Amino acid sequence: MYALLGKKIGMTQIINAEGHRVPCTALEAGPCVVTDTRTLDKHGYRAVQIGFGELKEKHANKAIKQNFTKKKLALKKYVHEVRLTAEEKFEVGQEFKVDIFKAGDLVDVQGTSIGKGFAGGMKRWNWRGGPGSHGSMFHRRIGSVGASSFPSRTWPGHHMPGHMGDAKITVQNLEVLKVDAGNNLLVVKGSVPGGSDALVYIRKSLKRPEGIKAKVETKKIEKKKDAVKKKEAPAKK
Repeated sequence: MYALLGKKIGMTQIINAEGHRVPCTALEAGPCVVTDTRTLDKHGYRAVQIGFGELKEKHANKAIKQNFTKKKLALKKYVHEVRLTAEEKFEVGQEFKVDIFKAGDLVDVQGTSIGKGFAGGMKRWNWRGGPGSHGSMFHRRIGSVGASSFPSRTWPGHHMPGHMGDAKITVQNLEVLKVDAGNNLLVVKGSVPGGSDALVYIRKSLKRPEGIKAKVETKKIEKKKDAVKKKEAPAKK
C-alpha cells in the first residue's frame, strides 16, 4: 500500500542537477497508523483505515474515544480508507512513514481547493466579457441564457456565476523530488490544491505507477564512441 495522509506546508523552489529552477510543494506526509481493517467476509471488500494527526481527548466524542481505546491506539484527528489488493495484508497498529516513497516516484495528491466565495462568470469560467467602452452597457454581465417563447426556461448546465472553489481536486502524476524521512517531509514538483496546513491524501500514481524512467542520453553516448574510434584509428600514410 502506497498511500499516506498529510498536510500541505507550502510552496518553494529548488535547483536541479541541470541548473534549472523547479517550483515544488513541501508536504508533511505521515506517519500514519492503521486504525481499522475491512474484510471480504464482514464488509464485502478489503481495505484499511489509516489515521493521521494528533487529537486532544477533549476534542473527541465518546464514540471515537471508545473506538481508539478498544484498539489501544492514540487518538487521530483524520482517518481515511484505502483499498487493498488481494496480496496485501495489514494489521491494526501498523505504522507507515514517508519512506514508502522515493525520489523519482509519481504520486497523485488529493486535497480541497481554496474557497473563493461567490464569483462572477468572468472569474469563474474565464468569460471574455463585453466591450470595455463607456457606452456598451455590457461589461461583465451574464447575457442571454435562453429564449422566451421556447423553451421558456433556462437549460441546465449553463456556466453562470456561483460558488467557486472549496472543491475536492486530485492532481495526478506529480514527481517526487525529495524525501526526508527524519522530518516526515515529501517534496513534489508543481502545485497541490489547498492552502497552508490543508489536509492532503497522497497515493502512488494510478496511471503511471512505474514512476519516472531514467533518461538515457543516447546521442551524447554515440558521439563519445565516435570520438574514441577516431582517436584509436591509425593515421593514413
